[in-house]
Amino acid sequence: MTDVETVAKRRVRKAETGEREKGARESSTLQLRPARIPDATQIVQLIARYANRGMMLHRPYGEVLENIRDFVVAVDRGRVVGCGALHVVWDDVAEIRSLAVAEEYAGRGIGRAIVEALVVEAERLGLPRVFTLTYQQAFFEKLGFVVVDRETLPHKFWKDCFKCVKFAYCDEVAMARELE
Repeated sequence: MTDVETVAKRRVRKAETGEREKGARESSTLQLRPARIPDATQIVQLIARYANRGMMLHRPYGEVLENIRDFVVAVDRGRVVGCGALHVVWDDVAEIRSLAVAEEYAGRGIGRAIVEALVVEAERLGLPRVFTLTYQQAFFEKLGFVVVDRETLPHKFWKDCFKCVKFAYCDEVAMARELE
């Protein structure tokens, strides 16, 4: 079992317990695992829901396929209900990006589980730092991220920013977390 799967199983168990406490369905088939090629279409669709509202960048199908190894997905009964990617930017930093959870699954700890799994993977790779650009500052603060000046981030990641319609007036918050 990989580190991602170990962390994922622990976090999903906690999420399932929380579901039962809230009176949700008694059994869940929620699984967190590395993404596979057949997941790509659903990943693109999930990201598009938020990208269409200007909350994140679109990720074309071809780009998701090229980077499928970067993704972790939460799956319930064969449906991708959450995703996130760890994109290595340089030898000392990676970006956590494309984090999305289906709205009907919000509040169950899925986003947290995905981020925790991605952090474990970054640590396994020997990276000392991860960052993200987000509108969800409070969420990432709970996970140990702090606001940083965007100028402190590697310029290599800016290639994605050039694709964004908000490039000239970006209002996302840059956040980073130092790893052990």
